[in-house]
Amino acid sequence: MSDLQVIVLAIVQGLTEFLPISSSGHLVLVPSIFGWTDQGMAFDVAMHFGSLTAVLIYFRSDIVMLMRGATQVLRADVTSVESRLALGIALGTIPAAVVGLLLGDWIGDNLRSPAVIAGTLSGYAVLMLVFDRIGRKSRLLLDLRIRDAILIGMAQALALVPGTSRSGITITAGLALGFSRTEAARFSFLLAVPVILLATAYELYVLAGSGEAVAWGQLAFGALVAAIVAYLSIEFFMRFVNKVGLLPFAIYRIALAAVIVYALA
Repeated sequence: MSDLQVIVLAIVQGLTEFLPISSSGHLVLVPSIFGWTDQGMAFDVAMHFGSLTAVLIYFRSDIVMLMRGATQVLRADVTSVESRLALGIALGTIPAAVVGLLLGDWIGDNLRSPAVIAGTLSGYAVLMLVFDRIGRKSRLLLDLRIRDAILIGMAQALALVPGTSRSGITITAGLALGFSRTEAARFSFLLAVPVILLATAYELYVLAGSGEAVAWGQLAFGALVAAIVAYLSIEFFMRFVNKVGLLPFAIYRIALAAVIVYALA
């Protein structure tokens, strides 16, 4: 990979990982537009590491709270807010982990086409608009129930299909359950931590056995770029979504889907 390719894709990853516009869809489409070859497993590991770093830094106080909650859960104490939230994050991670293990390779081989991406971009954009409009937007994470976490986790599993957007579908699910925009986004980003961590660990395992040559310096720079851009994207989104909502992101998704359909025609 050229340095320019690393920088462009790292910026795309950082911008789209936490905005509800689908990072996987953009990382399939951008190389296709420029005629670049697949970036490879090592690059995916670096980008996931950058994204993980960004969310850990931004939500560092929440992460500390979740660690306290996890120790309470291990002691079979789920009476506190932090323990219920930690248990919810753990249970919400299971659906995506199971679907990823069972169907991840098949999805990667069969559902990475521009036609699929156009369909998921536009279809889930409509759902975003509907629930952003009709959702009560009154519940806080203090009210999180186990059922809520599992339902949002099941929605997260759908994001394995490119074009869906992990943040988009989980925020939409949170809105459908009555959570406020900022609380739905907060839970979505916290729920991303174990998923990204598992994906990074799995990719490292595969990479270790592949014998693929790795340009560590180049990838470290890419991870840094992705982390900085992702952090700024999270900060922007958390400020923006409460005031404006999801309409601009839905419009962008539908417009991008239309461009893809036009290009395929």
